[in-house]
Amino acid sequence: MAAKIEKNTIIGDVLDIAPQSAPLFFAIGMHCLGCPSSRGETVEEACMVHGVDCEPFLAQLNQFLEAYETAEAEKKV
Repeated sequence: MAAKIEKNTIIGDVLDIAPQSAPLFFAIGMHCLGCPSSRGETVEEACMVHGVDCEPFLAQLNQFLEAYETAEAEKKV
């Protein structure tokens, strides 16, 4: 089962768990993912700063991670 990303999850932790999720952050205008301050923000803080509704973004992020994990598991079969 994919890691469940929540509002209070730190972006650096999300990227450590799933670096392939970076394009989703880029899509909301968060282009400096390598900056220490952005890696230390929560998903909720990043959404607030970038004017994004957090709940739909979290749903999209978790759906993406679940699909990615499923695809990776199928490669191993």
